[in-house]
Amino acid sequence: TPRMVRHTTVLCMPSASDTAMTLIFTSILTGFTKKFEDGVKGLVKGCCEGTVEMYNRISAELLPTPSKFHYTFNLRDISKVFQGMLMVTTKTCNTGELFAKLWLHESMRVFYDRLINVEDQEWYTKAAVELAVRFLKVPWTHEELFEAEDAQPIMFVDYLKPGADVRLYEYVSNFSKLEPLLDDCLDEYNVTFPSQMNLVFFMDAVKHISRMTRILAQPRGNAMLVGVGGSGKQSSTRIAAFASGMDCIQIAISRGYGIPEFREDIKKLMINTGVEGRQTVFLFTDSQIVVETMLEDLNNVLNSGEIPNLFPQDEMDKIVSGMLPVMKELGLPASRDNCIQQF
Repeated sequence: TPRMVRHTTVLCMPSASDTAMTLIFTSILTGFTKKFEDGVKGLVKGCCEGTVEMYNRISAELLPTPSKFHYTFNLRDISKVFQGMLMVTTKTCNTGELFAKLWLHESMRVFYDRLINVEDQEWYTKAAVELAVRFLKVPWTHEELFEAEDAQPIMFVDYLKPGADVRLYEYVSNFSKLEPLLDDCLDEYNVTFPSQMNLVFFMDAVKHISRMTRILAQPRGNAMLVGVGGSGKQSSTRIAAFASGMDCIQIAISRGYGIPEFREDIKKLMINTGVEGRQTVFLFTDSQIVVETMLEDLNNVLNSGEIPNLFPQDEMDKIVSGMLPVMKELGLPASRDNCIQQF
C-alpha cells in the first residue's frame, strides 16, 4: 500500500537493451584483441551480437519447467562466455577460424552444458551453427560439426602441456591425444596420493574433465555436478583438480559434526588459499549437508567470496600479519584494510 511504500525508496532497474549489452562486450573484446590478427579483430562484433542473440533466443524458447527448473539465464551467463574467450593468447588463437571455434566452444560451455536432454541439446547446436554462419561468416554445417561419424568435439583445454610454467588455453586439434595425457595424469596421481583411483577415460569422461579444468581455471569457478551415485563425479573432480595443479580438499564428517566444525574447516581452507596462496578445489557432496545452514555459508562464499563474521578479531589480526609479506611481494600498501581485501 502507499502507506507502507512511503517508508521505502523504490528503485526500478530495467534490463539492459540488446544495443547496450552488445556495446559493453564489444568494448571489452575489442580491447582484448588489439594485438591479435586482423582476421580475429573482424569477428569481435559478430561474436558479441551472436552471443546476445543466443541469450535472447534461449531465454524465450527454453523456459524453466519442474524438470528443468535450472533453465534460468541472465546477464552473468553472457559475461561468462566472454570471460572464457579472454583466456586465450595471441599464440594459441591467431586465426579467424580458431576464434570462431573458440566462440562456439565458450557459448556451448555456458548454455549447452546446462541442457538435460538430446532434444534441447540438438536445438542449441543448430541455433549456434546458424548464428555462427550469420554473424561470423564461417562455412560450417551442423552435419560436419555434430553429426558426421568422424566429427571431432570442439574443445579448448589448458592441460595439453603438463608441467608448463604458463598454462596455455588452446584448441585440441586431435581429441585422441587427451586420453593418454589423462592416463599419465592418473598414474602421477596414484603415485602422489595413497588413495588409488582406477579410471577409464572414455570420450564423455574426457569431455567432463576438460569442462571442469576450464571452470577451475577461472576466478571463483564453481560447478554443480549432477548424476547418479557412483558415476564418477568425485573422481573426475579430483583428476581435474590434479591436472590443473590444484589441491583438492573435502570435509570429513564425524559424529557430532555441525556448523562450528564446518566453519573451522572453512577457516583452514581460506587461510590456505588467502594467506598461503595455494590454488585449492573444495569438493562438497550432498551427503555432507548435515545442517541446511552449510548451504547458506557456501552461497555466501560463491557470491561474495566470504562468510560474514567468520573470523573473530584475534584471528583476523593473525591473518593481517600473515598477509604483510604477501602485500610487500605484490608491491601494494600494507594497510589493514588492504590486507583484508587482498586476503
